[in-house]
Amino acid sequence: MTCVRSPSLAKLASSRSARHAAFSGSVLAGALLAPIACAAAPAHQAPRQPASSASPAKNPHAADWGVFNAGKGAASGFGMANGFAQARWTEDWSDIAALPAARRRQDWFNRLKYIRLSDKGDVWLSINGEERLRYIFENQPMMGTAGKTDASRLLMRNQYGADLHIGAHVRAYAEFLYGNAGGANYYGYQTGAQRERLDLQQGILEIKGRLLGATMGAIGGRQVFLDAPVSMQSARDLTNAQQTWDGFRGYAVWRSFRLDLFDFMQTNKLPKEVFADGTTYNARMYGAYSSTALPSFTFMGRKSQVFADLFFIGYLFNGAPAALPTTGTGGVEAGSTRRDNVGSRIWGTAGPFNVSLTGVFQGGEFRPAKNAGPTRAVRAYAVNGVVAWNASRLAGKPSIGLQADMFSGGSYQSRDGAVGTFATPCFPLPYYNDVTLSLTSQNLVGVGPVIEASPSANLHLKLHVPFFWRQSTQDAVYGTGKTYTWRNGLSGGYIGAIPQTQLAWTFAPHWTWTHDIAGFAASQGMRRAGARGGVFYMQTMEFKF
Repeated sequence: MTCVRSPSLAKLASSRSARHAAFSGSVLAGALLAPIACAAAPAHQAPRQPASSASPAKNPHAADWGVFNAGKGAASGFGMANGFAQARWTEDWSDIAALPAARRRQDWFNRLKYIRLSDKGDVWLSINGEERLRYIFENQPMMGTAGKTDASRLLMRNQYGADLHIGAHVRAYAEFLYGNAGGANYYGYQTGAQRERLDLQQGILEIKGRLLGATMGAIGGRQVFLDAPVSMQSARDLTNAQQTWDGFRGYAVWRSFRLDLFDFMQTNKLPKEVFADGTTYNARMYGAYSSTALPSFTFMGRKSQVFADLFFIGYLFNGAPAALPTTGTGGVEAGSTRRDNVGSRIWGTAGPFNVSLTGVFQGGEFRPAKNAGPTRAVRAYAVNGVVAWNASRLAGKPSIGLQADMFSGGSYQSRDGAVGTFATPCFPLPYYNDVTLSLTSQNLVGVGPVIEASPSANLHLKLHVPFFWRQSTQDAVYGTGKTYTWRNGLSGGYIGAIPQTQLAWTFAPHWTWTHDIAGFAASQGMRRAGARGGVFYMQTMEFKF
């Protein structure tokens, strides 16, 4: 695709809606992958912050949020929106209508991105699509506990959407998904996140306009939502079916302050029939996220911009994610829980540095199933930090950073005290800590370097080498959606290292070929308990328009 930064038609300028790619207040700041050239990088990646976000430029094919354009739109809370966005309904392709006909014809798919349905151009349609083929090999998946060895999984996703704009204040979006999965010695297909018959993946109605000096809007329906720390929640794009929510959100964006309010129930992906996905009432998420753009400044000769975020995110959930480990091998105490997450984040650019510091206190309560025990208070926390240096004057423009995280743990020997284990019931960003999903953001301390480089405009490299410990040696080891069975036989706090690297190549317009390689080097204590080290390889071929 030929990327342009042309201004929109004057008639359409007022109809730019709040497109929400929902990237969240990313703790990684500049430590995750940037999109490559015009084509967006795979949606499980997060954008690198711009060298100067004090006056960020308008991102192509995206809404204009002023200072909140930082991070290729991620600062707006609506996610990365630069060309192809994480959530496709965040895109605004009306700017190509202002191009000369010859330039529009440089990309055949431009004819699908802005289809005028009225003479004035205030009613128009945009069509998008994605075909993705992914292969994953793991010789010891989930540290050898998945019941499979040398597992090969083949995943195919077909996803198409249509975005209808009706005047300056109304828009509707529908997205349909078909996912298939197979392979040899495969596992993990029973959750509905990989095998999905034709269904409505997203379907929203948005009402928007100007009020009290802000751009405000309300969005109802099924949607991707990620205005939260990526260590707690992501699009779940590693699987065929992204994690979506049924409910409502309202937003307001002023010149230097934004506010997002939301209340959702999780979409149920388990039904296997066509158009059978409904709402599950076992998982609710609600709250508010705000961000303030502090006054810009100059540091080390570069314009700089820092944001201060405050948020509250409430979770209500039960089932396996809510269960607490007990002393017996593999034992758990079933129940339901409410988690009240109150947090703040300071992040942005300071000269050549990207910085981010996030702190979350998690309160609430745990109720054992069938009133089998006393209701217990929750007292958990998480602290996450990243500092990265952007060496923009060096060949390949490398970014060299350090990421450190702490997610509190509790004690499986306690049956009536406060619960100290930080809970992540939603799918965290795989690239935040562990692309293999062997570990997740619970009872975990991690630290390691993150290095990125772009040897050419269409080639991006990343290396992340985190080392992990249990925050509490009286608590279990947790994977994504999994509590490992090891208890008293697990000695020491060190878990191991998971070096991981990625090579992403946009070899043609609309096409991206990505290779991910990772390995788990288990500690002696983990190996004695029964954990197995292993290797992970993922290859992704993606076509988008």
